[in-house]
Amino acid sequence: MWTDISSLGAILSYGICLTLVLKSLFAHATLNQQLIFGCAIIGIGFHAIALGHVILSSDGQNLSILVVASIVSWLIATLLTIAIPKFAIVTLLPVVYGFAALAVLGVWLVPSSYITHFEARPGLLLHITIALNAYSTLVIAAFYAIQLHLINTRLKSKKLNISSTPLPPLLTVEKQLYQLILTGTILLTLSLMSGFFFLEEMLAHGQAHKTVLSIISWCSYVYLLWKHHQQGVKIKTSVQITIVGASLLTLAYFGSRFISEILIK
Repeated sequence: MWTDISSLGAILSYGICLTLVLKSLFAHATLNQQLIFGCAIIGIGFHAIALGHVILSSDGQNLSILVVASIVSWLIATLLTIAIPKFAIVTLLPVVYGFAALAVLGVWLVPSSYITHFEARPGLLLHITIALNAYSTLVIAAFYAIQLHLINTRLKSKKLNISSTPLPPLLTVEKQLYQLILTGTILLTLSLMSGFFFLEEMLAHGQAHKTVLSIISWCSYVYLLWKHHQQGVKIKTSVQITIVGASLLTLAYFGSRFISEILIK
């Protein structure tokens, strides 16, 4: 019962946020940040309650692919909602709240289970916590990269006002993009280190591809940060590497689980 109530509450709250933001972007309406922030906090709260009921089962902790996707969407929604007053993220919010609503809906309507036991492996809990935060941060960076590409394209074509959509300054978005990449890379480094320290199966059969893809992604982010620090990077290159890195992490975290839990099942 509580799962149904909290899931419905989260979906409705995210839906209101989505409507308000889209109205502001495309209908020339004034953006009410306080109202959006309040509705988002309510949605995030309901989302957390729903996740708690789904994750904590009598058999252990449920971390099915849909549940993990919902956790990631909750983390992204939480981080970007907190950042609303300081970061140029208005154009990203429709994707964020839309994805969060769909993730809640997926877990609610398509029950699935993948039981683990954190009480027996606290190191695994630490590793997963850091990994999910790293992935969420770098996915947000990928959203930023797309926004950066849109702004840069409009500036080059001299059609910045072709749409009424308000876009933040190019340099501001670029600066915040690299702040996110740096934070995400640090978290990804800690995730890999904790994995090799606490887990024995990081390079075992069935797990090695996740580790290899994560390391390749880590290398791409480190290269981007190093090159940006040394001589600067073209926006096109920054966008490409950021999106490729996030895509590799998505394949690493969700690829095999999607095949085993969704397609084969």
